[in-house]
Amino acid sequence: MASNLAASDVEAARTGNIKATREDWIDASRDILIDQGVEQVKILTVSERLGVSRSSFYWYFRDRADLLDHLLQAWEEGNTGVIQRHAAMPAETITAAVLNLFRCFIEPDGFNHRLDFAVREWARRSQPVQDAVARSDQTRLAAIAGLFERHGYDPLEATSRARILYYMQIGYYALDLQEPAETRLANVPGYLEGFTGKPADRRELAAFTTHIRQVLRGAT
Repeated sequence: MASNLAASDVEAARTGNIKATREDWIDASRDILIDQGVEQVKILTVSERLGVSRSSFYWYFRDRADLLDHLLQAWEEGNTGVIQRHAAMPAETITAAVLNLFRCFIEPDGFNHRLDFAVREWARRSQPVQDAVARSDQTRLAAIAGLFERHGYDPLEATSRARILYYMQIGYYALDLQEPAETRLANVPGYLEGFTGKPADRRELAAFTTHIRQVLRGAT
């Protein structure tokens, strides 16, 4: 370890009572990143939030840099992964496919926009994080473009429509629009036609609306 203090912490961790898991440390670090920025993601700060000795940190991570690497990985697996999974869901029509994608931006356990913007702010201070964000954006766009290609759009048009859809969604969060859920649902038919060039199917819309209302009721 880098210092005698760190070495003693490791030894204490080996014999201490570990009350927090690796996931607990990452989750608490994520919350601090969102609320206070990456500068406050420190071993002591996270241990105080968890209510455990900082020595338990060394059961799971080498140092703060290792924790930040795991935090960035968790962001990518979560936010980029959820877009990939929803874009890959089977659907009979392009409008149903885009509705599947919409779900990841509306469901409470889907895309975490506050975390995404916290990571983008972190990227302003770190070239490796900036590179990771750029890679993730390209991965997300490729997943959405693939969705359009599977439904018959040529690659150029698929890429253009993917960019419009994705950048609109990120811009929606950047503007911090505080729309009620019902307003967002009312706008879905127009969004669908704008993104796909196809009119929304009433049955698809009804099933989507019912599902989202149930999800949102369960989240309150």
